[in-house]
Amino acid sequence: MSILKDRDFRGLFLADTASQLGTQVLVLAIPLAAVQSLNASEFEVGLLAALQTAAFLLIGLPAGAIVDRQRKRNVMIVADWGRALTLASVPLAWWFDVLTMGHLYAVAVIMGLFTVFFDVAYQSYLPYLLDRDSLVRGNSALEVVRTVSQLGGPPVSGWLIQWLTAPFALLTTVVGFAWSALCLGTIRKREQRQPRAADRHLGREIMEGLRFVLGHRLLRRIAGSTGTFNLFWSMANPMIILLLARDLELTAGVIGLLTAVGGLGGLVGAAVASKFAAKVGQGPAIWMSTALSAPFGFLLPIVEADWRLGLVVVQEFMFGLGVVLYNVTQLSFRQAITPEPLLGRMNATMRFLVWGTMPIGGIIGGVLGEVIGVRNTLWICAAGATLSFLWIYTSPMRTMRELPVSNHTPQ
Repeated sequence: MSILKDRDFRGLFLADTASQLGTQVLVLAIPLAAVQSLNASEFEVGLLAALQTAAFLLIGLPAGAIVDRQRKRNVMIVADWGRALTLASVPLAWWFDVLTMGHLYAVAVIMGLFTVFFDVAYQSYLPYLLDRDSLVRGNSALEVVRTVSQLGGPPVSGWLIQWLTAPFALLTTVVGFAWSALCLGTIRKREQRQPRAADRHLGREIMEGLRFVLGHRLLRRIAGSTGTFNLFWSMANPMIILLLARDLELTAGVIGLLTAVGGLGGLVGAAVASKFAAKVGQGPAIWMSTALSAPFGFLLPIVEADWRLGLVVVQEFMFGLGVVLYNVTQLSFRQAITPEPLLGRMNATMRFLVWGTMPIGGIIGGVLGEVIGVRNTLWICAAGATLSFLWIYTSPMRTMRELPVSNHTPQ
């Protein structure tokens, strides 16, 4: 964490802290508002989850080209304020007794649009603040933020939901996004806006990002692995909420405590990520992190409201550990191998490919939950997520101790 001595990185770190803490409330409060306040069905909860990530599929590619034309800090500030104002409409609608599933759907879509631009700019901004030798340390520090938020956020958000109700608990997320925007405003270092080519064309710029990712044999495999895992886990997430909140009738506070353990696993993962990659090699670290953690998803379908609730704790811890190890290693590689003018489009293309599967997964999960039940759907999700490591295992990365750094320059 010595990297926090860098003033500008510290501004990004504090902004991310505020945003992540607020997002943890969002993760529980939106679906619980639908389940508890509006009695949403399996399909409605799945559709809500799908709409939250649909923007990555719809505008993910042009967002990357647009972000590459802008100063990324400004894009993040606008996105933060946009999310804060959009989300504030939910408690207002609930207060006046006009909250509907249609309103939640609209909020999910608009929040997703702002999140696309924020995430693409966020992942593309770090290499402007740090030299490339410091990217693993920078990403590890930011993963600590995310995982500590996962550790403390769910229990706090669970009790906030019980105390304030789910719609009003979202006000803490509104404050988090606003504080994030203010912290980003303290960053003094400004990246140079890319020179405007006389013949620039949005479609051509989008295709350049696509060609770079799909034409790179290792980035293709990372996209396939992450996209497959996200597909099946986005099918599982709304079913987990339904299993715990409706079938087992657990309170929001208890659900928050159970899911917080993922943050503890992630904290361990962030602490050991660099050493783990150095020990086993960068390539093996990517596939091993998924292969060793995803099979714990098979514990979820057998959970009951007795001692077997402990299985959720085990599963959450191992998933948190594996996801952070995977993210730190593969994200640092992606940032290091991409030339600066292509960072936004590379990250947008990857987000399109790997998050574009999530709205599809949310809808499939909702349909399967209606047809074959929550627990049977979770069996299918665990099997699919477990196999996602094969994309990496069957590639040259399986034994690569050092992943290559490219000096590719876009034409």
